[in-house]
This record gives sequence, C-alpha cells and structure tokens, in this order.
Amino acid sequence: MNLARQLLFGAGVSAMNIAIHAFAMTAVIQVARETSRRRPADTSANLVLLMMVTVLVITLAHCCEVAVWSVGYWVAGVVPKGGGASNLYFAFVNYTTLGYGDIVPVERWQLLGPMAAMNGVLLFGWSTAVIFEVLRRSVARTGNDAAGLPTSDAVPPRINPISDD
Repeated sequence: MNLARQLLFGAGVSAMNIAIHAFAMTAVIQVARETSRRRPADTSANLVLLMMVTVLVITLAHCCEVAVWSVGYWVAGVVPKGGGASNLYFAFVNYTTLGYGDIVPVERWQLLGPMAAMNGVLLFGWSTAVIFEVLRRSVARTGNDAAGLPTSDAVPPRINPISDD
C-alpha cells in the first residue's frame, strides 16, 4: 500500500508538472514563431534576444515545477523538519538531480525524491529540445547561421512536427 501511495502521489505531481511544461513549451514555440515572422533573426542581436527570452521563460517554467514538488512535499509531510524553505530546497535538490543528501525524506515517502529527479530530467530534456528547435528554426529562416555565415539551402527535415501555419 505504501508503495502504491508513493507512486500515485508522485505520478500526480509529475502530471501537473508535465501540464505546466506543455503549456510553457507551446507558448515559447508560438511566440518564437511569431517573433521570427515579424522580426527575423537576421542580426546577432535579434537572435540573442529571442534566445534570452526563450531560456528565461523555460527557466521560469522549471521554477514553477519545482514549486509544485515543494507543495507536494509539504502536503505529504516528506521533509522531516523545517518549513517551506526546506521543502523548496529539497525540491530543487531532487528536481535538478543535485542530490546533496543533507535532507533525507521520511521513510514512508522515500520514492518521491527519485520520482522528482526523473520528472526533472525528462522536463530538462524537453526544454533542451525546444531551445534547439527555436534556434534551428530562427537560423533557418534567415539563411545565415548565428555568425552571419550562409547556411546550406536545404533545411534539415523536422524532427518536431511544428506547423508554420
């Protein structure tokens, strides 16, 4: 029963984070697409600005997701002592797979740390893919790479089926 409770609780928190991430990634892609239509990344400054905004929004999404884990830890009473700051700290350490080990969860919730780490790794990977796609599409629209050098006429096939419509 304890194992099932941990898995269900962790899956619920993970699902909330996946929803947050899906919303954030969709917004990033839509804004990047619209921005590159209106203001192509034909200069390094435009490309830098687009990438800065992209990464900042994604970082904000990850911070929100850590906060969701922190609230989950608080609700379940995962962190043995301390208050909200300890829950947030523990959530960051697990989500980023840093794993200091200075805070150990209560025994009945030991699986939540690894589940948070798995959730974080998957969402960081997703973020990396979106950052790469935004950069690739921005550069492909200009015909130049970030240094202003011509790229080949052929744009590599899309891995991610994002419509230009």
